[in-house]
Amino acid sequence: MAGELDGPRLEPTSGQAKRLIVFLHGYGADGNDLIDIGRAWQGMLPDTAFVSPHAPEPCGQAPVGKQWFPLFTRAPNERWEGVNKALPELDRFLDAELARRKLPPSALALVGFSQGTMMALHAGLRRAVPPAAIVGYSGIFVLPENAKADAVLGDIKSRPPVLLIHGDQDDLIPVQALLQSSQELAALEAPVEWHVSQGVGHGIDQEGLRHGGEFLARRFGLRR
Repeated sequence: MAGELDGPRLEPTSGQAKRLIVFLHGYGADGNDLIDIGRAWQGMLPDTAFVSPHAPEPCGQAPVGKQWFPLFTRAPNERWEGVNKALPELDRFLDAELARRKLPPSALALVGFSQGTMMALHAGLRRAVPPAAIVGYSGIFVLPENAKADAVLGDIKSRPPVLLIHGDQDDLIPVQALLQSSQELAALEAPVEWHVSQGVGHGIDQEGLRHGGEFLARRFGLRR
């Protein structure tokens, strides 16, 4: 059934929604973790609807939280198998939410944090119509274990502009993941930009928020 996922929403501050930004939260959190970013961005992104769905599974490591797929299982290829398993349900939600808003697929942008970044990149590059943009905080572009980007070239349908943002003090997903992911996305000819937040761990600071909001506003044609 379409639209199985659900979570908090923010309506546009004025008028009917002309674009949709979907937040994908990290492992052990839920949709409430990111929806307030929409409030911070409303001034830059007028006529924009925001939604932050809860991931579909209870989190194995945080009983009150959610996960897009299991982590820390020590299973080979757990990230690759996880993003592929979670993709169909997320895709159905994106299609249903766009249809509910009467918006074209090109009016969509994805914003992820940590495990949500893995999902945003995996889903966004496989949409039949490219999203307007993807912003990924503190995450990684998932490939099969020990594989290069060309291993997934046949899966790639879209090359939306991507902004990756990462804290240089991240001890959960080290900042080297940003550089590796940027190179892999570039190898797939996806336009990618990146920003390193100084003194920031596994989180998002005000500078990172500003960069993300401005990137989305540019990609939606709201500013130069």
